[in-house]
Parts: sequence; C-alpha cells; structure tokens
Amino acid sequence: MPELPEVETTRRGIATVITGQPLLRMVVHEPRMRWPVPPDLPARVQDLPVLSCGRRGKYLLLEFPGGTQIVHLGMSGSLRSAPMDSPRRKHDHIEWIFPSARLLLHDPRRFGAVLWHDGRDGPIEQHPLLRQLGVEPFDPVFDGAFLHRHLAGKSQPIKLALLSGRPVVGVGNIYASEALFKARIHPQTPSGTLSARRCQRLADAIRETLAQALDSGGSTLRDYVNASGEPGAYFAIHAAVYEREGQPCRVCASPIRRMTQGQRSTYYCSRCQRKTP
Repeated sequence: MPELPEVETTRRGIATVITGQPLLRMVVHEPRMRWPVPPDLPARVQDLPVLSCGRRGKYLLLEFPGGTQIVHLGMSGSLRSAPMDSPRRKHDHIEWIFPSARLLLHDPRRFGAVLWHDGRDGPIEQHPLLRQLGVEPFDPVFDGAFLHRHLAGKSQPIKLALLSGRPVVGVGNIYASEALFKARIHPQTPSGTLSARRCQRLADAIRETLAQALDSGGSTLRDYVNASGEPGAYFAIHAAVYEREGQPCRVCASPIRRMTQGQRSTYYCSRCQRKTP
C-alpha cells in the first residue's frame, strides 16, 4: 500500500504541474471505487483552478474554490502525470485534464477513492475520514513526550498502535517495522510499557525512517510509481528488516524473523529488538 512517503512524493510531483491551473475536464471511467465517485463531481470542478495540493495522512487534498477533492490511492494505486496523447492503460479509472498537464489515477484493485468535501461543511480537517487522524510525524509537536503521553495505559502492541494512525499518522506497515528496528523495540511490546526514553527513541526513528523514504522517493515494492511514473528507491538503499525474512540482520547478523500482527506481516530482529520493558 502506498504510505505517507509515497503519497507525499506524489503530492510534490503533481503540485508543481497543476497548482493554479484550471481543470478543463475530469473524466471518470470507473466510478466503482472503495466508495463510489460522486456522479456530479466532474461538473462541480470543471473550469475551476486548483488552489493548492495538500496532504493529510495518506489522503491527497486538491483544493478548489468551494471545496476539496479527497484522493486516496488505495492498496496499489498511483497518481501519475501522462502525455496528453498517450493511451489510457487498463485500470486507469480517472483522468484530470489541465491546459498543460494530464493526471491519471491507476488502481487495479479499486480500493482507492475520489470524494468531495464541500467548503460549506466546514474545514477539510473536519471531514469524517480526517478528523480522527493523529498528528503528522513532521509536526513540531510530535516528539517522545507526545508519544509517551498518548500511549500511556494502553496494552495494544506498539506495532499495531502505530498502524492505527493514532497518535501519529503515516507510519504504515513497511515503515513501522523499519522504525521499530531503528529504535530497538520489539513490535509486540505493549504500548503503555514504553518509557519516556524509549518513546523519544521511537519518535526519532519514525521521523528518520520517513525522511529517508522521502529522500528516496518512496519504496520500490510491487507497482508503486510516483507522479512521473518512476519507482522509488527506499528499499534499494535503506531497508533493514522489511521483506528480509531469513536474511542476516545488518547489525548483529541474526536471521530476520517474520510474524503476523493484525493480518499484516511484521519483520524484526529477535536479538536487536528484545522483549524488554
């Protein structure tokens, strides 16, 4: 699934080509996404300029006069720029056509979404999909003390707490395994047992891991591509544990292990990430 670094990389790529441009035409080839694309959405935004391209968690936010399109890439989707005359590929479900740019939403599983938040309904942050999200990992308020405060009293394993999007968003399955390895914390550790010192180590590891992924343009897993149609390079450069089951740990040479948590694969080193309070 595209995670925060992939979504932010996409946001940066499309922001440079569509911000300030009027949307000449939005074409919905397949409305049956995770939630149906509102049938009146193309007419709502036709000829309106894109005021900004934002992001909240894994949601892209295309702001227009009067409202905001909320775009989610789903499990295996991508939003890329394409030449005006290039043929539409299978699973290219939605097009945005501007005077000098064309965007295509590619989503083989149709788990993504394109929705509308009317400005009359209040700030975009109050949309039901966004209002329960935790703090952004690069927000200055996110640090070890913040994490320690929000995990206090919770028995949920720390890996699952990170995947929940509370208290911090964007630490999905891939980067949660990597950040926990950097912080030397076992993924099954009950959240509330983490000391303030270990929470600070984890907060630092989360920011470092996500920053590395952003610098590398995201992952190279499966069919993720950025807004230019290019794969990221995170795994070729930085991955320490994810999808390395049985391979030697880069720190201690012990074999990397895999287990299932919340129906997702977790990768860890049993020596570097001991089950200690």
